Parts: sequence; structure tokens; C-alpha cells
Amino acid sequence: MSESYDTSWDISRSERGTVPYSEEAFERKYSEWQRRKWPAWLLAHLTFPFTVVRMEDEDDAYFTNAAKRQPFRLGHTMTAVAVEMEEDPKYGMLLQVKEGRHKGYVPLADVEVTSKDDANFWPVREYVVWFANRG
Repeated sequence: MSESYDTSWDISRSERGTVPYSEEAFERKYSEWQRRKWPAWLLAHLTFPFTVVRMEDEDDAYFTNAAKRQPFRLGHTMTAVAVEMEEDPKYGMLLQVKEGRHKGYVPLADVEVTSKDDANFWPVREYVVWFANRG
């Protein structure tokens, strides 16, 4: 992770609830996100391949044992190989991934780069937070 990266917009848990470290920094960052062209920005800031973990999944099948054996499910670790240039109206940007010998797509907003030392951590994090707050 770059030492000069400003993370003051990121959220944290506190006595006031889950809020940004700095409300002003979050508002500046959110305004920047609204103007951003995500496909081009992601291509400029992500380095492929990289490892992601699926942290969100709208499918209720993960409450069954079958979901553990299906690729690309909640909690699964995958290798991100590309980002799709067209944004899906419902799921946002899609990430092309591989899990074992399986290839597929997952919403970028559903994944996390778990190591903060990975150069892809903050670009993915920015997109996930923006997608969750896009209103």
C-alpha cells in the first residue's frame, strides 16, 4: 500500500456507529466518485491477476451445503483476471474470475482484497464503498 494514500474517507466503527474517519474527507471522496468513469479508472488502477474473496452474495443458496461445492460463492477465494468494460445495471462492474478450473463473473461490489498490502486493496475498496452508497 502506498504511504501517500489518503484513507481518511474510509469507514470505521466507533461509539457513534459505523462512520467515516472524517466526514469532510468522505464527502470529497464521494463527490469524486460521482464524477468518475469507473471502467477506465479501474483499468488504470488495478493490476491483474489478483486474489479476491467473495464477501457478499444475494443468493440464499449459501444456507445449504450445496453452495460450498459450487464455484464463486460466498467465502470462496478466486483469482481476478479482468474487469468487464460494460457495467451491469443491477450488479455494477463485473469481475472476470477463476476458481480452480472454473471461469465466471462476480460483481466487483461483492468481493474484497483481504491484504491491505496488495496494491489492488484500495481501488477495490473504493468501488465497493461507492457502490454501496450510490443511492
